[in-house]
Amino acid sequence: MPTATAPRGLEGIVATTSSICWIDGEAGVLSYRGIDIHELAAKSTFEETTYLLWFGTLPTASQLAEFRQHLAASRIIDGKVIDFLRSVPASTPPMEVLRTAVSLLSIYDADDADNSHEANVRKSFRLTSQIAMIVALFDRIRKEKSIVEADPALTHAGNFLWMLNGEKPIETAVHAFDTALILHADHELNASTFAARVIAATLSDIHSAISGAIGALKGPLHGGANEAVMRLLFEIDKAGADPVEYVRTMLEHKIKVSGFGHRVYKTEDPRATHLRRMSQSLGRAAGNSKWFDMSQAIEQYIRTEKHLNANVDFYSASTYTTLGIDIDLFTPIFAVSRIAGWAAHVIEQHDDNRLIRPRADYTGPTYPAPYIPLGER
Repeated sequence: MPTATAPRGLEGIVATTSSICWIDGEAGVLSYRGIDIHELAAKSTFEETTYLLWFGTLPTASQLAEFRQHLAASRIIDGKVIDFLRSVPASTPPMEVLRTAVSLLSIYDADDADNSHEANVRKSFRLTSQIAMIVALFDRIRKEKSIVEADPALTHAGNFLWMLNGEKPIETAVHAFDTALILHADHELNASTFAARVIAATLSDIHSAISGAIGALKGPLHGGANEAVMRLLFEIDKAGADPVEYVRTMLEHKIKVSGFGHRVYKTEDPRATHLRRMSQSLGRAAGNSKWFDMSQAIEQYIRTEKHLNANVDFYSASTYTTLGIDIDLFTPIFAVSRIAGWAAHVIEQHDDNRLIRPRADYTGPTYPAPYIPLGER
């Protein structure tokens, strides 16, 4: 019974070709369209990086201005979707609301049935703007606060913070959040992106693909690690404990400490490098570096004792908390950023499509297994 063999979780298997993202896990390299993430984090903006992911090159000044205009014009949501946000219980997890709302958006999208390249780009603009709006609007609705209208003068990052908090954000916060969006914008064939490509490969629409991606992201083995990190920091703070001693006890009891190690990177996650700096600078600017100090102490201990590096989730926890973002919005904010990459992959899949249909490594009874009549069982 010859079958193809595969490692658990398809680790190391190359599943497709793509020109969007390249990772060298041994060297700790992450690049979008060949440009190193360190350069993009230091020099780019989320809008510019999204243009790069979708169109393959950095935009000219006029192209970037037009791109920003398209995003601003797309910050519109049908009233029935807002009615849905008002109708769900306030206790509903935001990721469940986001997953359902994105699916609902397709009903009111004029390009819903059109999978052409041009239509996918138009829908990508709308989804990028609308996902950010949904996360911010639902948070305000569940807290019985008034909805804040988008401000076309603000950047994508600035608009999200404005619509979420109802206050014009300071430049430090906007820059930090914009950089975080860049760092999370794509990461090759992670679980959610692969799910999106599998769905798109059936020639289903982009809304279905993104809904599936959000469903994959909702799983705690993909999204949610930074939520666990922040809950740990809150527990340590509430107990008044020493962070290192608290974590040492956890490890002695075989309790996992989230935010360390990575399936691909064998060295430091390059995104963690920037988030560490952001966490520190935001803490200093806010006059409260407690969360950064605790995180740094834990990181140094884990690196020394377990030889594990912090990943993208570890310092994003303290970064988002210092920005005043609730824990249960951490994973939805991942989607606010990752829609840039998801959309790029759906566009690429539809542009040169082949149905994704892998094989399984069969481990069942040897063929031919006998059929036993009902009376003899």
